[in-house]
Amino acid sequence: MNRFAWLNPLFLFVWIFRLIAIHSIGFGIALITFPCEWLEFFGFTINQKFFAVQGGVFHIIISFVYIRASNKPDDARDWVALACITKFTAAIFLFSYYLFATPVLMVLLSGFMDALMGFVMMGLYRNYLHYTNRKRSVP
Repeated sequence: MNRFAWLNPLFLFVWIFRLIAIHSIGFGIALITFPCEWLEFFGFTINQKFFAVQGGVFHIIISFVYIRASNKPDDARDWVALACITKFTAAIFLFSYYLFATPVLMVLLSGFMDALMGFVMMGLYRNYLHYTNRKRSVP
C-alpha cells in the first residue's frame, strides 16, 4: 500500500466530508441533550431548550447532506453546493450575531470554523473534480 494513499483526492473528499458530518451529528446531539446550565459554559444563558433542540435537529438533518455528498462524489455537485451554502450561511449568521447582537467568543469561533469547513469542502471537491478529469484525459 502506498504510504501517501491518504493524499488521494477521493480519499480526502470522502473522509473530510464524513468527519464534518460526525461533527454536525455530535454538535446536534449535544444541543439536544445538554442541560441549559451546561450551555452557560459556552456563553449562553437560556431557560427554555426549544431553540437549542431545534438547532440540534437541524445539525443532524444537515449531516445527511454531507454523508450523501461523500457517498457518490461523481454525482455530488448539488449536494456539495448545498453543504457549502449551509456552512457559509451559518458563518455569515454567526459573524452577524457576534457583531450586532451578543459578542460571545464561542459564536465568533464557530463562525470561523463554519467558514473554514465551507472553504475546505469547496476546495476538496474542486480538487477531486480536477483529479478525476485529469485521470480520464490521460490515455
